[in-house]
Amino acid sequence: MSAPALNPPADGEYAPQASVYVQAVRDVDDIVGLLRLQPATLRAAIEPLSEAAGAARYGPGKWSIKEALGHMADTERVLAYRLLRVARGDETPLPGFDQDVFVRGATFDDRSLASLLTEFEAVRAATLALVDTLEPATHERRGLASDRPVSVRALVYIIAGHVQHHLRVLQERYGVGEAPGG
Repeated sequence: MSAPALNPPADGEYAPQASVYVQAVRDVDDIVGLLRLQPATLRAAIEPLSEAAGAARYGPGKWSIKEALGHMADTERVLAYRLLRVARGDETPLPGFDQDVFVRGATFDDRSLASLLTEFEAVRAATLALVDTLEPATHERRGLASDRPVSVRALVYIIAGHVQHHLRVLQERYGVGEAPGG
């Protein structure tokens, strides 16, 4: 099954702090197609790196490439869970999460780049399995996450935009790969 096209979310369908992610992909014609493409783009950028390069940081206190990869998988899990809850009509407010606590609580630098890529791909496959089941009637359905309204379609755009954002960071700060779409 393939998901029907999702239109970009309107202002007010997501928290202001998520606008950087939505704006990163707002002009994408096929957001689900981008979701399908991103794992291969990420793999192509990361596979050539050595394990030492994966542990590199572009500045003091900044995440390593491995930590950024682990963060992308963890964040997608959280966002996909929110997507599931909102899409199913669950109106229970969903809490926020602290990305830095998640990274500190993990041992991403002790893992191989290959294992982190495989994990991200598995998480994305699960996200796509959910996105592919979304009916058009659910696209504008809203819930509450981190004390802010969020729609189903906004969550799909945030998921894609979050990875797009980190692909750009990898390119601009670490000189790794290319971020599609400029």
